[in-house]
Amino acid sequence: MTTTTESPRWFKSSYSDNGGQCIEVAVNLVAPRGVVPVRDSKDLGGPVLNTSAASFASFVAGVKAGEFGAV
Repeated sequence: MTTTTESPRWFKSSYSDNGGQCIEVAVNLVAPRGVVPVRDSKDLGGPVLNTSAASFASFVAGVKAGEFGAV
């Protein structure tokens, strides 16, 4: 079993100028852990949702395709 101690490098989209209703993701953990951590940008010490890279990619594709209505 391989263990990594790499910390998430958080960032939010350059499109996130919407008054603070943002999420941050840490895509640097896709390769070593296979996950994309997601957190609320207003609560940096709050909970983190670890989603699979494939699930996150499907979510982003759905947003781009307008599957969730106006965002």
